[in-house]
Amino acid sequence: MSMAFSKVPLFRYITFFSLPPPPLPRLRTLSCPQYPFCSLSSSSASSSTSSSDSSTSPPQKNTSSRWRPTCLYFTQEKCTMMDDPVHLEKFNHDISKDLQVNSAAKCSQDLDFFLVLDLEGKIEILEFPVIMIDAKTMAFVDFFHRFVRPTEMSEQHINKYIEGKYGKFGVDRVWHDTAIPFTEVLQQFEAWLIQHWLLGKEQGSRLNRAAFVTCGNWDLKTKIPSQCNVSKIKLPPYFMEWINLKDVFYNFYKTKKSEASGMRSMMNNRKIPMFGSHHLGIDDTKNIARVLQHMLADGAQMRITARRNPDSQNVEFSFENRI
Repeated sequence: MSMAFSKVPLFRYITFFSLPPPPLPRLRTLSCPQYPFCSLSSSSASSSTSSSDSSTSPPQKNTSSRWRPTCLYFTQEKCTMMDDPVHLEKFNHDISKDLQVNSAAKCSQDLDFFLVLDLEGKIEILEFPVIMIDAKTMAFVDFFHRFVRPTEMSEQHINKYIEGKYGKFGVDRVWHDTAIPFTEVLQQFEAWLIQHWLLGKEQGSRLNRAAFVTCGNWDLKTKIPSQCNVSKIKLPPYFMEWINLKDVFYNFYKTKKSEASGMRSMMNNRKIPMFGSHHLGIDDTKNIARVLQHMLADGAQMRITARRNPDSQNVEFSFENRI
C-alpha cells in the first residue's frame, strides 16, 4: 500500500549553477604506485554460483576478462599508467566489466536512469560512489567516484580512521592521494549530473527522469543531511527522495525480512556472486547495481520509496511493509 506525496516548494541551498557547468576538472596529476595495490580485494569473487535467470554475467576465466581489482586512481581520473601493460593487466579500468547484461528489463519503468549510491564513513563521509544504470536496457552508463576528506577531524584522527577503514584493503595511500572535501565532491558531482542531463542548471533542481537507488535509507535519510550540516551547506533538493532497494526487494520477492536486510543477504537469496571487497564503496555500489539489474530482469517495478518534506524534514515512506 502506497502513500501519496504532496508537492512542496523547495528551499534555497548552496549551489554551483551560477555559471554554465565546466567539464569535470582535471585534478592534480598523481602517479599510480607501481607495486602497491590501487584496489586490493580481500574477498575477490565469491564462489557462489549465479542463478540461471540472473541478468548479470559472471566474469570469464580467461586472462582478458578475469576479475581484477579496480584501479582507484582511474575511477577518480588520476591514473597516469594507462600505457603500462603490467598495470593494465593487474588492475581493471573498465567498470562495465562487472555489470554486463544479456537481456532487457521486463517491466516498463517510470524513470530513465537509476543512480546507485553507497556511501562509506561513519563519522564523516569518506567515499562517494555512484553508478548510473539505464532503466530500460539495464546497461551500465557511467560512474562517478570520489574519496572524501573530512573537514572537522584532526589529521591524526583522519590518519587513524583511514588506516582502520581502508588499510585492510591496501588502498589507504590512494585515499590520502585523492580525497577532497565534500563541498568539492558535490560541485564535481553536480557538473557530472548536468553533463548527463539529469539536473537542470537553475537553483533548486531535482533529478530529471532519474532516482537514487540505495541499500537502505541511511545514506540519504541520515548521512547526507548530517554531512551537509558538518560542511555548513543546505541539503540539495536532488537528495530529497530515493529508492530503498531493500524495500522493493522484500515486497517483490516476498522474502523473509532477514533475506532482504542487506546487500549480501539479497545477493545470497538470488544466488548472485559478490565481487570485490565488502565495505569498499565502489565495489559495494557495483554489487548493489548487479542486484538492481537482476530485479529489473525479473520484472520488478522501481519506484520512489522515501521522500523528505523540505519544510519539516520528515521522511515519508511509500511501503507499509518495509525493512
